Amino acid sequence: MDQLLHQVASNMEKQLDSEIERLETLDSSDLEAIRQQRIAEMKKRAKAKQEWIANGHGDYTEIDGEKEFFTVCNKSENVVCHFYKNDTPRCKIVDMHLKILAKRHVETRFVKLDVERAPFLTGRLKIRVIPTIGLVKDNKTKDFIVGFTDLGNRDDFSTDMLEWRIARSEVIEYNGDLLVPPEEARKARMLQIQSKKTIRGRPDSDSDLELSD
Repeated sequence: MDQLLHQVASNMEKQLDSEIERLETLDSSDLEAIRQQRIAEMKKRAKAKQEWIANGHGDYTEIDGEKEFFTVCNKSENVVCHFYKNDTPRCKIVDMHLKILAKRHVETRFVKLDVERAPFLTGRLKIRVIPTIGLVKDNKTKDFIVGFTDLGNRDDFSTDMLEWRIARSEVIEYNGDLLVPPEEARKARMLQIQSKKTIRGRPDSDSDLELSD
């Protein structure tokens, strides 16, 4: 584990150094081109966000049944659907996390569906464990998070952990490391900070040398 954390910290530092070096080599025309590109991207993003909000993105909502499920998947490129039952306590835990993630990821539609209202769909998707989270991209079911097995097999998993697991199926935008769970990545960052502090705190070995003629 320590070796993995050291490797992650080292990779992060190399990426940062590489980006700093790249920026330092840019001239004024390059910077202006980047600025114009950034403005265009921001305008495109703002327009997309308006369309997402109009389609119900940004909120975690309940859908009525199978027909609405297919309508949602037709309208939105990325969909996270929580298949739940009212008498299953773990579904309340999933609800809590998905409410947070729905606001964090407006690029994706977050919904919930009572399995008793969708017997055909749940049978077709072979959903047998509740809760199950279906991950849909481009109108195709890409992956399922079945129960809490992928979340550490514990009820007190973090929202970040669920976010990371969903991101591995590419239905939300994610800037973190998809190969390393968020808790391990956080430890690696702390290790990197501590390492830099240690280096800065070391006395300069040359400062103790006395030069003589």
